[in-house]
Amino acid sequence: MSLEVEVKFPVPDPGALTRRLLDAGFHLETPRTFERNILYDTPDRRLRSQTAILRVRKYGDRWVITLKCLPPNHDPEARHKHRDETETEVEDGQAIGHIFSQLGFQPSFVYEKYRTEFADPTGHCVLDETPIGFYAELEGPPEWIDATGRKLGIDPSQFMTLSYGRLFEQWQRDNSSSVPNLTFDEIHAAKS
Repeated sequence: MSLEVEVKFPVPDPGALTRRLLDAGFHLETPRTFERNILYDTPDRRLRSQTAILRVRKYGDRWVITLKCLPPNHDPEARHKHRDETETEVEDGQAIGHIFSQLGFQPSFVYEKYRTEFADPTGHCVLDETPIGFYAELEGPPEWIDATGRKLGIDPSQFMTLSYGRLFEQWQRDNSSSVPNLTFDEIHAAKS
């Protein structure tokens, strides 16, 4: 288990952010790769009510299972998102999904994106192309996040701690949409 510390921010110009990252000493760690995520929960949404997620992710050819929970010393006023994260690769994510279903967890939300990963010696910046726009995440120690944001010219007021599920809910409200998942096909169909 590790403590994940991150912020997200909207990216109006992905090419410009990429250039700023490379100029700031980041290197490309993973080129643009498709990612599909399935969140599992109980029918009464117990995990969501605890601000926890149980996720099966297919990232390129890799399957990764993740459980994220609030840490015991959670500060709801923190400027950075803090989560206890337990993660492991598995051989067959579909089999794990079947096991979760047999244990009472059902798919509750699906989201997709293309992710490009950059890193420097201290932390990571990922650039995510989602069906509702481009976002980036800075993940690392809080002081590194703040310093890197300044170095990249990101206004701290742009930092957010929302999950992609919460960003999608905002998009649904703003667009009066009942699309159930944040997938490229579903969002494209809703915009057509």
